[in-house]
Amino acid sequence: QVQLVESGGGLVQPGGSLRLSCAASGRIVSIGAMGWYRQAPGKQRELVTTITSGGITKYTESVKGRFTISRDSAKNTVYLQMNSLKPEDTAVYYCNADVGYISGFAAVARVDSWGQGTQVTVSS
Repeated sequence: QVQLVESGGGLVQPGGSLRLSCAASGRIVSIGAMGWYRQAPGKQRELVTTITSGGITKYTESVKGRFTISRDSAKNTVYLQMNSLKPEDTAVYYCNADVGYISGFAAVARVDSWGQGTQVTVSS
């Protein structure tokens, strides 16, 4: 009943920028915290950044000052602006959201929803 669709990944040179987007769709009632995770080859998925419904943000240390998370509640969309990209930022990036939606029984249910992932490659 809920889908998250990411876009905006690609290949960029070191020092470059990319902007990722993640749009939620479905019978959505509300969205709580949203965030971005990433998984590099041979490594575990790690949390990159989160934003609450009230706009409070947190970042993992390695991206502070370079990445910015934001959200547009009217569009059910979360963004990740990535600047000063480094080769170690190369990974598949996944968005995540705590979504309240209307279930098949017309009741409100919550789901921890994930996008399909978008590849970000930083290389010269």
